[in-house]
Amino acid sequence: MTYYTEINHCTGEEEIIIKLTSRQLEILDIIKKHAPITSEQIAEMLNLTRPTIRSDLSILVSLDYIDAKPKVGYFPGTRRITEDENKQNLFGMKVGDIHGVPVIVRETTTIHDAVVTLFLENVGHLIVTDEERKLVGIVSRKDMLKVTLGNAAASAMPVSFIMTRRANVVTVSPEDSVMEAARKIITHQIDSLPVVVPVSSGQDGDVNVVGRISKTNIIRKLLEMLAED
Repeated sequence: MTYYTEINHCTGEEEIIIKLTSRQLEILDIIKKHAPITSEQIAEMLNLTRPTIRSDLSILVSLDYIDAKPKVGYFPGTRRITEDENKQNLFGMKVGDIHGVPVIVRETTTIHDAVVTLFLENVGHLIVTDEERKLVGIVSRKDMLKVTLGNAAASAMPVSFIMTRRANVVTVSPEDSVMEAARKIITHQIDSLPVVVPVSSGQDGDVNVVGRISKTNIIRKLLEMLAED
């Protein structure tokens, strides 16, 4: 947490502005969603130890962002998060906090079956993996339209024939920021990104697919944050 001063242009008086850390904002979000909750549970959700967050909890209690009851736990306090803190919360949010379930097909899946999956799941892209869930490519609605229009035999072809290969697929990791994911989506003019983690054993560069982040995920989170205000 940091402090700085700012002049109130309405009163002309100097005000102290409090800027919470990203971890403190994460703690507030956890308490808002899971209250009442104990410090042990909060620490576990953050993959930290209880002593590590003790000072953060004390600060948040003293500032009335949260309150605590013995043998009950923590719950939201009377003080609301400011607009600047909400922006900071968005900037500090990670892909792993909001990504959805990936829509996956195997590289041997036929284009016909891939088209069916595309419309049943109502998505613009399908993530293509091998049997071990390693990313091998991505196939879009446009890819399938191009190959099937005027070519009836194309529906029996495997998606591996038309997919964008792994080397050219734009991805993000769960630890990347949501802002970085949004930047990639806009820069590459795509609807979604596979969320991947490195494979512990295998060839260099192999990644497993663990999720999918889309424009919809990001916009939904923004709307939730606005609604909370």
